[in-house]
Amino acid sequence: MRIAPAIEEATVPDTDPTPATKVGDIVAGDYRTATVFERHGIDFCCGGDVTLAAACADHRLDPAALARELEAARSTPARQDADYASWTLTRLIDHIKAVHHAYLRANTAQTAAYARKIADVHGEHHPELARIAGAFDAMATELTTHLEEEEAVVFPAIKRAEAAGRAASAPGAQDAETIARGVEALVREHEQVGAALRDIRDLAMGFGLPGDTCATYVLTYQRLQAFEADLHKHVHLENNILFPRATSRFT
Repeated sequence: MRIAPAIEEATVPDTDPTPATKVGDIVAGDYRTATVFERHGIDFCCGGDVTLAAACADHRLDPAALARELEAARSTPARQDADYASWTLTRLIDHIKAVHHAYLRANTAQTAAYARKIADVHGEHHPELARIAGAFDAMATELTTHLEEEEAVVFPAIKRAEAAGRAASAPGAQDAETIARGVEALVREHEQVGAALRDIRDLAMGFGLPGDTCATYVLTYQRLQAFEADLHKHVHLENNILFPRATSRFT
């Protein structure tokens, strides 16, 4: 088993992507590119293991045009604190918990309540709303258990393994096993979450609003979109940065 170095370099090189580069790796290397993929409906988090060429083919995009968009995004001013790939795993975990886990705990129940409310009020003319509310409720239930597993089991194991590396020691065998098995399970659950998000977006027709909406209808769709955006970034940080680095170093 390898002993991790005390100081870890970023694992994603700052080079121009090629057609064979995975979408998730592009965003992991430079989060500014996420806006390009979001604009074209390309999943860079749960589905981030597809190549740029495959994504262009799936979405009928001109590869040269998409490459120009990515280059333009990479040329915009970068935030100094957004170089997630260069952070320690402990810092990244603390950020995920403080920002994304906190967001889920603060917003999930209220968003679910709004979804159920508009389904009750507008469901007769918009039957898709009941399916949206049901899909969101099911996803919310899964996320509750998912966060608990991360915070109580997998994240502490990664932190202990990183601390061992700083002390020039190998991670404990139990922590290495926890990381390997835990990450595998969490990634599978992320795939389920990604499928739920796609179902909700499809049912909502891309969150386009019909002509008979009320203020609560508009607010609910805004909250669903914000929830989706935060969860996309959340899963990206775990699937494309935290988990690959942890498994490559400690298992």
